[in-house]
Amino acid sequence: MPRTCPCGLPAPYDDCCGRLHRGEAAATTAERLMRSRFSAFGVGDAAYLLRTWHPAARPARLDLDRKVRWERLEVLETTGGSVVHTEGTVHFRAHYVERGRPGELEENSRFVRLDGRWVYAGAL
Repeated sequence: MPRTCPCGLPAPYDDCCGRLHRGEAAATTAERLMRSRFSAFGVGDAAYLLRTWHPAARPARLDLDRKVRWERLEVLETTGGSVVHTEGTVHFRAHYVERGRPGELEENSRFVRLDGRWVYAGAL
């Protein structure tokens, strides 16, 4: 049985965020990009995270902490970020486990369209 996508949508990873990670599709909304980035943290795809980061804010490299296991994503609110917008925000809570202890990361992220594609522009 295919594994469920870490992003929280009811689809197998290969058919959901896996397609975006492999470059077979692009995120159509800011929320979809946020979900695919969460999944990238979950599966350890640093290259995808860097590709979808705005060049003005992107780090030179990204070393993912293998001791952190990303468990679940809650999208709390979105503004803009649809197919008709050029900017959007996604307020989310990401649940993780580090060294056996649960934790949460809450952020309101800003996304913009750059050359027709959604990219992560940073936290607000």
